[in-house]
Amino acid sequence: MPEPAARVVPGSEPGVEIALLDWGGDAPVVLAHHANGFCAGMWSPVAEALEGRFRVVAIDARGHGDSSKPEALEAYAWRHFVDDLLSVADTLAEDAGAPVRVGVGHSFGGAATLMAASRRPELFAAALFVDPVILGPKMLALVEERRHAGGTLADMTRRRRREWASRQEALATWETHPFFCDWTPRARELYARFGLAERPDGKVGLKCPPEVEAAIFDARPLEPLPVARRFGGPALFLHAGRGNFELAVYQEIADSMPRGRVESLDVGHLVLMEAPEVVVDAILRVDAEAQDSTG
Repeated sequence: MPEPAARVVPGSEPGVEIALLDWGGDAPVVLAHHANGFCAGMWSPVAEALEGRFRVVAIDARGHGDSSKPEALEAYAWRHFVDDLLSVADTLAEDAGAPVRVGVGHSFGGAATLMAASRRPELFAAALFVDPVILGPKMLALVEERRHAGGTLADMTRRRRREWASRQEALATWETHPFFCDWTPRARELYARFGLAERPDGKVGLKCPPEVEAAIFDARPLEPLPVARRFGGPALFLHAGRGNFELAVYQEIADSMPRGRVESLDVGHLVLMEAPEVVVDAILRVDAEAQDSTG
């Protein structure tokens, strides 16, 4: 499969540019949004599996990958990511002369996709939310407990390693690191390729600064329940049975939507990196639902 084309489009406010990877083709568009701290390149296995059936376009959220990195931490409030995603969807819909066929997001990207589809339902024919970050009562209590103990995800993120002597050293480190051990080798390679940048001193470092990732963890997540009902297309929530988010919370939101449903699978939260075929299958099925309804 050919390499994805890199392009940059305007974000939702002056001075913010959003980098995209576009796998091309004349097929309907799948617009993909990554998890916090990651990048568009992580969608490569999905794009390759869908070659010929869809044109996959993946976004680098602001602060990530090759997109703009505003200095003010207030720029990483979650509403800005929704605004940027809608700007990209508008651009792609105008280019293609048709709505995005499937909007798909993983984790934090799943929450952004849900809010974007709810705000502008005409831009998305169908949507897939892969273990989206939606905090129910149990998770909120856990976050508060960790906050008092000084062990929140934001705290840990600020302390994480951010540079290596080379991509090869990073890969060797990740092979035995608990966070990466369930990833496919391809996922680790993609993160090393697209998630790291060369430094002037010859080392490589994270394209997403830990301070940005931590600011997103610290920011107040959006509340989709009041608005999710506005999206009338097929909407599938994939719940990671070995993750931390609450199935009942997903179910409540799905029940509020005209065509929402939930599937709980025996996967971890980082399903895109561990079992991308699960995401491919879900995209195909939610798209088939959309096409069945249009005849």
